[in-house]
Amino acid sequence: MANTFGKAKKERGKPKNTNKHKQYVSTIVDEVVRNSDIVLEVLDSRFIEKTRNIETEKKAQRLNKAILYVFNKADLVDVDKIKKEIEIWNLKPSLFFSAKKRKGSASLKKMIKIQASKLKKEMVNVGVIGYPNTGKSSLINLLVGRVVSKASSVSGYTKGFHKIKIAQGIYLIDSPGIIPEEEKFAMQKGIVTKHSEIGAISWEKARNPEMIVDKLIRDYPYILENHYQIDAQGNSEILIEELGRRMHFLKKGDTVDEIRTSKKILKDWQEGLIKVI
Repeated sequence: MANTFGKAKKERGKPKNTNKHKQYVSTIVDEVVRNSDIVLEVLDSRFIEKTRNIETEKKAQRLNKAILYVFNKADLVDVDKIKKEIEIWNLKPSLFFSAKKRKGSASLKKMIKIQASKLKKEMVNVGVIGYPNTGKSSLINLLVGRVVSKASSVSGYTKGFHKIKIAQGIYLIDSPGIIPEEEKFAMQKGIVTKHSEIGAISWEKARNPEMIVDKLIRDYPYILENHYQIDAQGNSEILIEELGRRMHFLKKGDTVDEIRTSKKILKDWQEGLIKVI
């Protein structure tokens, strides 16, 4: 088998395929799944279904890989409420985790060891997958007890892969955040909005951020209003107008800079400053 984990060879001239990086990332994630005994999928507790990579889950199941579901950013949700939804989706084994609050690493390591013991192998590889910005790197660092995987609030920051020992005979294989194949090139409003909502696309790169804020305020009634203490009555234009003036995000003519204000809201949303409780 060719070693796709090796460094990519430099090519001369302009590459013909402008989507080479996306294909490269997808190939790495496929290799991570194939070379893993256990697949650990990191999900955002706020958007469990939206951050599931069904495509990769199916690949893992076809290869008879065990899947562990980790609901990160649990500090931003009502866990008791989410537990009821998990029962419906039948996502097991699973646990809630908070990299920010440093909670759940001991329980997760125990769960991994229990699953690894069932395999009766001297060396067990655990592949870590998930959408960009679900917190894979922070989770890995907590499991290991030191910084071994670089993390950033910028979506898709992790590059390449890492293999890290977390216990005797158990190794984590890190991978870049991956967007499912069917969503990569989709330009539908719903897909683009979803990627900004869950942080798969950084707030800095979000197109039409005011439209995304409008969807957020409709999908999560009173969450944004309560956070910014603005009585917008479910109207994103009122929210953006009042917040923009409060932040002094103004353009010539004393008009609010809607793009800048909307990106401020998305930044707070993606960085977990706005709790969905």
